[in-house]
Amino acid sequence: MQHWTDSALGHYLLEWEQQRCDEAVADIFGYHAVQLGLPQLQGLRSNRMPHRWLALHAGETVADAKINPKASTVAQAGQVSGVEQDLPRPGGDAVRPSLVTDAAALPFAESSLDLLLMPHTLESSADPHAALREAARVLVPEGRLVICGLNPASLLGLQRGVERSAGHLPDLSLGVGYWRLRDWLRLLSFEIEAVQFGCYRPATQSTQWLARWQFMEKLGHRCWPVLGGVYCVVAVKRVQGMRMLTPSWRGRNAPASMQAPVTSKQPPDTVWCELSRQNKHDLRK
Repeated sequence: MQHWTDSALGHYLLEWEQQRCDEAVADIFGYHAVQLGLPQLQGLRSNRMPHRWLALHAGETVADAKINPKASTVAQAGQVSGVEQDLPRPGGDAVRPSLVTDAAALPFAESSLDLLLMPHTLESSADPHAALREAARVLVPEGRLVICGLNPASLLGLQRGVERSAGHLPDLSLGVGYWRLRDWLRLLSFEIEAVQFGCYRPATQSTQWLARWQFMEKLGHRCWPVLGGVYCVVAVKRVQGMRMLTPSWRGRNAPASMQAPVTSKQPPDTVWCELSRQNKHDLRK
């Protein structure tokens, strides 16, 4: 995906995803967090877990985490130009690459991760459903799964269908739509906690034109919110609880000393009435 993330459009999409990831992972607590792929996005920089790792896909290198200084983001347009800048702006919070792995075969034990971030991982995976099953395996119960992906049912997807030869546009043919992703997550016992759509501007290679189309953000969020070019989903792994089966105490026989419970005795009034009837019968004789 590096063929389009180095462009102005790619920086525009990554900037929106960076903000959503910072908001999503800030209040997720635990011990172990992993980001799968896309080192240009520092999705775990706002998280406070003690153990955070960045796993690269086959073909990705550490140099991919460096942002091209010639392509400026929309936020930098008109403010900072020609200055080399990395996405992980907070210096000490940047997570460095730690391992190379496959999303469908993670080298982690079952129920060992508290947070798993998958930015465009399903699109680059040969079997996205297998990658989701692997995510469900390594996450602990109540663990969080954050997924960022391209939305095929969007203005960006429509523009990609018209301009098939445009190199600056991402390939949405491998993208997993939100509705399909929601069904897959439900099958794997995930519950969607939050979802956001964004990036409603038309795709262009010019930073100036992206800045001019800024009004499309509020308009698209209000009029067609589910047609954003990118989505960010936060899901929770749910595990059904268990109820211990206790022995049936009612079926057991009571001990010999408890054959006549107190509640089965006749009340005093009944005994007194029987004695009175017996005395009257003796007097008549």
